[in-house]
Amino acid sequence: MDIFTTDARTADLNQLGDEIAELSAHLEAATARLLDLIREFDAREGWGNGFRSCAAWLSWRVGYAPGAAREHVRVARALGTLPFLSQALARGELSYAKVRELTRVATPETEERLLTVGRTGTAEHVERIVRGWRRMDRKAEAQEAARHHTAR
Repeated sequence: MDIFTTDARTADLNQLGDEIAELSAHLEAATARLLDLIREFDAREGWGNGFRSCAAWLSWRVGYAPGAAREHVRVARALGTLPFLSQALARGELSYAKVRELTRVATPETEERLLTVGRTGTAEHVERIVRGWRRMDRKAEAQEAARHHTAR
């Protein structure tokens, strides 16, 4: 194999990689729109014609597994108060996997910091950060409850 064949093959693989990344960004943008629609449908109780929840309706109408349907509704609701994460997903800058994790702990006060984590880390890294964040939140809540109990 000569150098020209290797260079052509590398260029072809780079082009494939670029196309995968570009298409993924388009899918994330479509997912952001889907979540906007789910949030509005849920808020307007469009599912209220015989279903017990928006997630149940999504399972029936879209074919999501119940857990995936609940997660989509949870993320859609959370993004309603997290405009930076919502916009990053809509622009294809963050994957749904990262946004799903970040919405577990993000608040309007912490959103910008967590957005930086999402932009700089892998999905696995984001998952670990969120897991640690949740542990710290639980510990802080337990300490606050203990202080409150002691103060009685």
